Parts: sequence; structure tokens; C-alpha cells
Amino acid sequence: MKKLIPHIRIENCKVAVEYYQRAFGGEIKNTQLADGIEMFKGHEGKYIHAELHINENCIIYFADVFGEKPANGSNILLGPDLDSEEEINQVYSFLATDGEVKMELQDTFWGAKHAIVKDKYGISWELNYETKA
Repeated sequence: MKKLIPHIRIENCKVAVEYYQRAFGGEIKNTQLADGIEMFKGHEGKYIHAELHINENCIIYFADVFGEKPANGSNILLGPDLDSEEEINQVYSFLATDGEVKMELQDTFWGAKHAIVKDKYGISWELNYETKA
């Protein structure tokens, strides 16, 4: 496997992707609305696909929820390996503001700063930054 691309189905996808862009940076690309596509009739204005390109190695796919609403965050935990202490502090603070801290940001026995935060959309993030020894 070359890489794993998380795909998040979420209500109000446009707003959610913009939220995650503010948390992680990057560029929103390849958005596709359901408008004008027969199989998505009745779902006009919803995203059938959007991508958040954080950098060349990190892309998250998103789509609006169609049909049955999934349980918020019940089956996904995303684990970004962050580049700096400044970045982990910024992301942790942003997600924790309207979210729920499951594990406080702390130094770990494996030589990293680490935290778990469930964001305001119910997605759990296992944040990690390996400190330099």
C-alpha cells in the first residue's frame, strides 16, 4: 500500500471542509456538487466529493451524507503525524475549542507529544508529533 486516504462522510460537507482547512491548512480541491447529476436528484447543493490537500503526502476526501445518517465519529480515528510542536499546539487548540479532549496534550514515553480530541463534528483525532531527541 502506498498510502491511506481517509474518506469522511459528513453532514454539511462544505462547511466541514472549510473548518478542517482552518485547522490543518492546505487547499480545498476537486469539489463536485450533486447538482445536475441524475442519480443525486433531490440532493442539489450537496458535495459528492471534495478534497483537502494539506500537503503532497496528506489528502483527506470528504462527501456529504446521502440517505441514512452515520453515527458521528463512531468508527473512525484519524492520526496525523504532525511536523512541529507549534503545529500540534495549534491543531490541538483549534479542535479542542469546540470539541472534547479525550487525552490531554502531553509528552509520552515513546518520545512524542500526543493528544486525542473529538472535534465538533464527532471525528476523533489522535494527534502526534515526534520530538527530536
